[in-house]
Amino acid sequence: MTVPPSQHGPSAGGEPPAGVPTCYRHAGRETWIRCQRCERPICPDCMRDAAVGFQCPSCVAEGAKSTRQGRAAYGGARSANPALTSLVLIGINLAVWLGVLTSGWRNSRLIELLGLRADGACAPGDGYVYDLPEGTCVAEGAVWLPGVVDGAWWQLVSSAFLHVELWHIAGNMLALYMLGPQLEAVLGRVRFLALYLIAGLAGSVAAFWLASPLQLTLGASGAIYGLFGALLVLVIKVGADLRPMLGLLAVNLFITFAVPNISWQGHLGGFLAGLAVTAILVYAPRARRSQLQLLGVGGLGAALLVLTAVRAAALT
Repeated sequence: MTVPPSQHGPSAGGEPPAGVPTCYRHAGRETWIRCQRCERPICPDCMRDAAVGFQCPSCVAEGAKSTRQGRAAYGGARSANPALTSLVLIGINLAVWLGVLTSGWRNSRLIELLGLRADGACAPGDGYVYDLPEGTCVAEGAVWLPGVVDGAWWQLVSSAFLHVELWHIAGNMLALYMLGPQLEAVLGRVRFLALYLIAGLAGSVAAFWLASPLQLTLGASGAIYGLFGALLVLVIKVGADLRPMLGLLAVNLFITFAVPNISWQGHLGGFLAGLAVTAILVYAPRARRSQLQLLGVGGLGAALLVLTAVRAAALT
């Protein structure tokens, strides 16, 4: 007895019956197996073992290409040495601190040039600063200390790399050494650096808005608190135990308000920026993820610059 072509195998002409899937790489080969990645039909000769089911040769090659590129968990290029960026940042901070140390330490002119002061101030040498116009200050033989309003915009960034006391730089750099490599391994080098710089800038902008216009603010604490915020977002994202992270934040919150002369404004600004930047990076949809991350983080940076300009105009 013969079986009609519509019920078994290819037709007399060598072609499978209409509606029967065929291998996309071998025309005419009937198959009911599909690639687990692209879902195209593949014949036994094209089947490649995968973690789940089978994949076609094209998807296997594409997967191998992606693996060679070494993408981090949230789209960034995987760092060959995740500690490198943190070590470079530590080196910059140490270089500035050594410059302060060798040029007068607490009396170093670098402190007044690189530290953040919203408005310019006059220092007659009695240990205090006064809100006087620059012309009056110079005419009286006093030292004029420039501020952001006077055009020292670089202070918004340079202050985040400036330290005077040994305990201050030691604490901040130790935190950076411990947290930085972990975050770079997850985010990738460029995204981690963006996180650090945006958090540092946000700390400066918060101090610019909330601190006294004549108050001097310095230190990498804003950027470090941004790393704390980033770590908190990642812990929430992966569903890990929050208790150790909350304990760490509680200790640092206590230090912020218990130790004199700590800029809570810089800590707050950096922490909120760390939360925002990392949320943008890790919750961006996979479709067009890089573009959305760039727009989100870039928009946040632009917003900080606008806030700075608004505050400067108000003080002027």
